[in-house]
Amino acid sequence: MDLKQVAYDILLNNRRKSGEHQYTVPSPQSYPYQWLWDSCFHAIILSHLSPEDGKKELLSLTVRQFENGMIPHMIYWEKSEAAEHDHLNIAWGRDGTSSITQPPMLAYAAWKIFQKDPDTKFLEKIYPALYHFYKYLLHERDPHERHLIGIINPDESGEDNSPRFDEALDLPPVHDLDENFKRRLTLVDENRKCGFDAPFCMKNFFWVKDVPFNAIMVENLRCLSKIAQKISNGYDAEYFDAEAGRIALAMRELMLEDGIFWSTRGEHYDKIKIKTWAMFAPLFAKIPTQEEARFLVEKHLKNENEFSTTFLLPTVSADEPSFNPDGFWRGPVWISVNWFVFHGLRNYGFDELANTLASHSLNLLEKSGFREHFHPYTGGGYGAINFTWGGLVLDMMES
Repeated sequence: MDLKQVAYDILLNNRRKSGEHQYTVPSPQSYPYQWLWDSCFHAIILSHLSPEDGKKELLSLTVRQFENGMIPHMIYWEKSEAAEHDHLNIAWGRDGTSSITQPPMLAYAAWKIFQKDPDTKFLEKIYPALYHFYKYLLHERDPHERHLIGIINPDESGEDNSPRFDEALDLPPVHDLDENFKRRLTLVDENRKCGFDAPFCMKNFFWVKDVPFNAIMVENLRCLSKIAQKISNGYDAEYFDAEAGRIALAMRELMLEDGIFWSTRGEHYDKIKIKTWAMFAPLFAKIPTQEEARFLVEKHLKNENEFSTTFLLPTVSADEPSFNPDGFWRGPVWISVNWFVFHGLRNYGFDELANTLASHSLNLLEKSGFREHFHPYTGGGYGAINFTWGGLVLDMMES
């Protein structure tokens, strides 16, 4: 497979324009709109193919930024009647966007583009949107100033039905996707009633401090600090770097137990002890010590009863009651997860294992094509076809 060419062809086929704005849909048949972290992934892939198009991808996300700084997780540039998933057409209480966000990968993607094409004018253009987005998360999503960012709906994690959220949704470890969706839809209804006022909605209906979201926030704040420094905003650079440190410290204080960072829920930060790939997300932001990283790798990542399946990396440990290799975010392999863990392993010198993870990812694409997710034992492809996330393997291969 000519990975670079196939990835580029899919991105071009999935490219859309609305007036002067350019964006990419994850899959024309299944996901015909624009998503926040998907577009960040697209920009990362485009950094190897066409940085200029990567810039356009990121800038299009900022067009529908809310007055309070939040960037929505979905933009409906044009309504599609052909969308396969009814839940894509939820009434969010806004015209043209959703009312929730997604993992904040925007600063990382912008910095990645800049590293390939050192265009300070691009950084200056996107910086105001970045500044207000991350300030929104720091202020509105941490109402008690404990330095952990909260999410108000499982969909904000990017992992819609992950078992990490079963307890908060009052669901058993084994249930069907429709039941899960109904609970998440109830959250949307409740949040809409209170105007998506995040501090109050989190407290009353769903208040989860998720490990990947916060780890991603830490790494992105560091990137935002570099961007601010590059465009001569030294005070901002110091501020965002300090905030990254505060979140990393809070994760250690409130999430870490017995060598594992657990997501938490509620005002008392009750740990959600479900083994998912989230255990490895802090590696992406270099939060664990070298000893802690080795523990995660040796005890869990290489454990054949947990995460060392035929094709790496299952999203849920195989020994969890909720593990389902056919169950969307409840067991299958997702290329985005492999990408995060790949870079996390590289951060700690586990290069051989990182390369194995990249090879498994490429093997999945060669075996089953650019699919949404994959069976961790057979490698069979599931979900959307011509799904853009497979292009992240290109970034793994060229890193």
